[in-house]
Amino acid sequence: MTRRVLVTGGSGFVGSHVVDELVERGHKVRVLDLLHPLSHRREPDYLNPEAEYVRGDVQDADLVHRTLEGVDAVCHQASMVGLGTDFGDVIDYVRHNCLGTATLLRELASRKPGGPLVLASSMVVYGEGRYRCEVDGVVNPAPRSRASLEAGRFEPPCPRCGRALAPEAVPEDAPLDPRNVYAATKVHQEHLASAFARETGVPVKILRYHNVYGPRMPRDSPYAGVASIFRSALEAGESPLVYEDGSQLRDFVHVRDVARANARALEAEAATGGAFNVASGRPTSVGEMAEALADSFGHSAPRPQVTGSYRLGDVRHVFASASRAEEALGFRAEVAFTTGMREFASAPLR
Repeated sequence: MTRRVLVTGGSGFVGSHVVDELVERGHKVRVLDLLHPLSHRREPDYLNPEAEYVRGDVQDADLVHRTLEGVDAVCHQASMVGLGTDFGDVIDYVRHNCLGTATLLRELASRKPGGPLVLASSMVVYGEGRYRCEVDGVVNPAPRSRASLEAGRFEPPCPRCGRALAPEAVPEDAPLDPRNVYAATKVHQEHLASAFARETGVPVKILRYHNVYGPRMPRDSPYAGVASIFRSALEAGESPLVYEDGSQLRDFVHVRDVARANARALEAEAATGGAFNVASGRPTSVGEMAEALADSFGHSAPRPQVTGSYRLGDVRHVFASASRAEEALGFRAEVAFTTGMREFASAPLR
């Protein structure tokens, strides 16, 4: 079924790949994008000529109302991402992520589209991932203290008995536990979208992206992902600086897989709603990722340097159970980690 889809943030890293995927599948695509200067210094040269582009802010209710004309499904990618620089970013994060989403949902409710709303969320909503204690079972560790991190005690202990914990893949029904400003805004987006679904009957699919990497990532920005930051260092002839001891586990998923997940969510049966991890299902340490990327640059590339430093808002381990997306949406990641990293080493960035 061909849909008329609005993709907010469709000029950005993930959003532009979503646009490409939807156009290739025969959908009619309209893009609303601010081209925020934190992410774009100029209009990108990779924009899909088959899509229609509207420049403006998702917080502009009149513009959003007009842009929704004729649309029967929405893929909401527009967002400020990453940890940012410091708490001074809080107002910008809330304005763009929360108020922007609220504006979109209000205008969308007045239109009552026949198709679904797909919301780009993030694994950051989980805080620390899933942990198991040999005595107390599944537990939710407290945020790591500055004193522990300064002492190099990076692994969170059991909050009940203090024993060591084993990390496990986090499922979608894990409790939400945001531990930084960005994470708090993503949880708020999810809650707003869920309320919208209950009150309007419009199906909502919430996609919790894990660590996305690939072509068109922003470079040289405090809002960029860790893979982009490491690559920028290697291109400058410098060692990637790995926080903590490099053993923190993540799930790195290629952006083309993320785009396919969005298309699957838009095309799936309307009754299939709720949250879905979008991930490879294969945990990899940050240190291993840095080594793989350096290897892709060749033998003469600087080797990653494990610094022991930390960021207070970071979590230790979070990686995904990807089974629900496969069962309900028919989505499974296809790009192998080593293949994706080799491509990423020379792929064009933004």
